[in-house]
Amino acid sequence: MKIFLFGLLLLAQGLIHAQNIILQVDQAKKIIELPLQCIEQEYPNKTGQVLSQASDLGTPSDLHPVFYGCFDWHSAVHGYWTIVEILKRFPDLDLDGKIKHRLIQNFSSEKIAGEIAYFNRPHEYSYERTYGWAWLLKLQESLDTWNTAEGRILAAQLQPLTELLVERYIAYLPKLLYPIREGMHINTAFGLSFAYDYAVHVNHLEFKNLIEQRAKDYFLKDTNCPRKWEPGGYDFFSPCLQEADIMRKVLPQDAFMTWIKLFLPELTSSEFEWEVALVSDRSDGHLVHLDGLNFSRAWVLYGLASQFKDMQHLVGIADRHFNQAFPQISGDTYEGGHWLGSFALYALQQRAFLP
Repeated sequence: MKIFLFGLLLLAQGLIHAQNIILQVDQAKKIIELPLQCIEQEYPNKTGQVLSQASDLGTPSDLHPVFYGCFDWHSAVHGYWTIVEILKRFPDLDLDGKIKHRLIQNFSSEKIAGEIAYFNRPHEYSYERTYGWAWLLKLQESLDTWNTAEGRILAAQLQPLTELLVERYIAYLPKLLYPIREGMHINTAFGLSFAYDYAVHVNHLEFKNLIEQRAKDYFLKDTNCPRKWEPGGYDFFSPCLQEADIMRKVLPQDAFMTWIKLFLPELTSSEFEWEVALVSDRSDGHLVHLDGLNFSRAWVLYGLASQFKDMQHLVGIADRHFNQAFPQISGDTYEGGHWLGSFALYALQQRAFLP
């Protein structure tokens, strides 16, 4: 699957458009360097912990023996996902095996047990719910499909933490009576979408059926999503598009088309346009979220275009969003560099599915 990803230098110089991007080894090196530089960078760090007592305090690596880098837990998780996804496509980037050796060391059974111990603290039942949970499942899915000895080792070592988070999802979703629609981490539709991919991947019918039912409970009656309210100042998700993304997965195609014409009817029009999001200051860790919004909008639009022939016009809009943000991820400040590569990679993976 080498028709997709990154013409980083050319794209940054405005010399090619996204439809011509091919991931080549020099561009892949630039992308993989972003997480390789931060998965073991402990500071600056936002731990987000709840303290029950003074002894709960610890350094990031004490609290999270595996996922302590890249500023916060979830960014470390999808940083590892980025590394794995690039190595799956370009194994020659690790001919000496040093990267795989680092991964196996970092994912030792002892360290994964330390991660599980943190999640089992009495006041951490909601830690990273559901954004970090979703990315952890995406990482497990990536390792499960890495057909190498190292991939099999890493998948087996991560699995106990994955199983814990699946249990957390199954316990949580029936209690979440109303969806969370904001454009940041706790967006319910995003958390459902990646979790659904994993449930399908492992054929976990209880989990899959629960996600399908809750998505319908939350979103099936929605109409006229207020797209003009977007973006919020710190958004990295489009609430409207994330909802469309999960619904395209859980509804039959005819039912989805009926639903989308009530929810976001403008998407079906060949005249549809959507302005890209602009970032005023990429050194501000919240304002730079809008680069992520451009990538996440792009991946949803690519997904819709790949599934529905009547939505091919969305590809050009997705490309413009992608082009707006992609030149920024190389040489960016740490505020964006520690996570935006993952968003760019996922967007271009979705583009690769286009007919």
